[in-house]
Amino acid sequence: MGLINKLAQHREWKSGVKHCTFNPDGPGVVRIHLIPPKFRLFGNPSYIVILNGYYLLPLGYSWAILLSHFMREVNCFEGRPITDADERAIFARTVRAAKKNYPGIGREAIEADLDEMLDILFEIARGGKTDADIERLSIRAYAPHMSAPHRMDLMVSAMNGENGAWKCNQKCLFCYAAGQTLGAGRELSTEQWKGIIDKLRDAGVPMLTFTGGEPTLREDIDELIAYAKWFVTRLNTNGVLLTEDLVERLKRASLDSLQVTLYSHEERIHNELVGTAHFADTVAGIRRAVAAGLDVSVNTPLCTKNADYAHTLSFIHSLGVRFVTVSGLICTGTAGKNHGTFDLNSDALYAIVREAKAFCDANGMEMDFTSPGLIEKEKLEALSLNVPSCGAALSNMAVAPDGRVVPCQSWLSGNADLGNILSVPFARIWDHPMCKKLRKMSDSEALRCPFRASGEEV
Repeated sequence: MGLINKLAQHREWKSGVKHCTFNPDGPGVVRIHLIPPKFRLFGNPSYIVILNGYYLLPLGYSWAILLSHFMREVNCFEGRPITDADERAIFARTVRAAKKNYPGIGREAIEADLDEMLDILFEIARGGKTDADIERLSIRAYAPHMSAPHRMDLMVSAMNGENGAWKCNQKCLFCYAAGQTLGAGRELSTEQWKGIIDKLRDAGVPMLTFTGGEPTLREDIDELIAYAKWFVTRLNTNGVLLTEDLVERLKRASLDSLQVTLYSHEERIHNELVGTAHFADTVAGIRRAVAAGLDVSVNTPLCTKNADYAHTLSFIHSLGVRFVTVSGLICTGTAGKNHGTFDLNSDALYAIVREAKAFCDANGMEMDFTSPGLIEKEKLEALSLNVPSCGAALSNMAVAPDGRVVPCQSWLSGNADLGNILSVPFARIWDHPMCKKLRKMSDSEALRCPFRASGEEV
């Protein structure tokens, strides 16, 4: 690579993560984050494109520079529609800027590259198929070039308040946050959370999930989401408080996706597993969110009590939901003490997931299985499902309700304190010895959740 191009790469690296959004009000919203690798004088590591906070693609240097110029031009139109004439002007200015990096390449060739790249990115972002030869990226192989995870979970609400008082509006039997030591007894103010969001943007984190506890218990939840509009944003909730007013406020805040936990289509079973009589409220909340046009998914942790997932999935489909996730039990919090009584073994989980995948394929739905190691890799691949792996301190991390950072949102024991983001620079948290150890796991080691054996890290 020539010195001029190397200097251009250095400028791109210094400018940090770039972001732009197309069709923000939908349908077909496309959010693009371009993540530069750590700058090195020698070598040419790939950039990373994250599409809608989900699809992770490596991008060669030339296309990364071209995309960077294009995003910069698009962002000049933030807050106003782009006309056909504007689009032509954006393309022309992008080509002129790229030509300065590559003076020996003709304008037609640059335009063709830009067209091809955007066609690929938009097709993938909208869940379509592409004939392009897209490299499968191992995030662990890319880890040395990263300076932040691709998602931070903000646990804006605590499970336990002052003197251990219960704060959530449900008492789920398998709550991963209940009884944990970090973040108990204190929650940050609106301004403190906004300060954290600013720090995460500076660090280059492209996606935020607002979770808890139960984040909708905070009256400022829509204000925080609106403040984070630069990011891809998701809200994880039990759905109990999804009133028409809150749903409308979340939509105005430009929330990208909403995940609601529903344990069963049977009111008795759902209420037994959440410890309250809120089945009707949760279902009503899902209906309101779907009707408002929010991107809604439903999550169901599976156990012996709700193994009849086929009927639950059919019920979820009747609510107008297109995307579902299923998992085994996370063995921390209250589930760390009682999961053995309610666990489904690998064969039972696989039988449920196989039936569910067939239903989804036949009914235009999508699903993910999210528990590392509970179903064999080969079986999930045979179903054309993503194979989950532990992303702690790599693809995702979490901020506890008091500001302390932990490797993942389920890891709230005292020995997982990586430093409080309010006072510790994020670069030092990212390079914490525990984080480095987790990132050094092999791909095969990461196929197993560290908590499954004993409720403590391996």
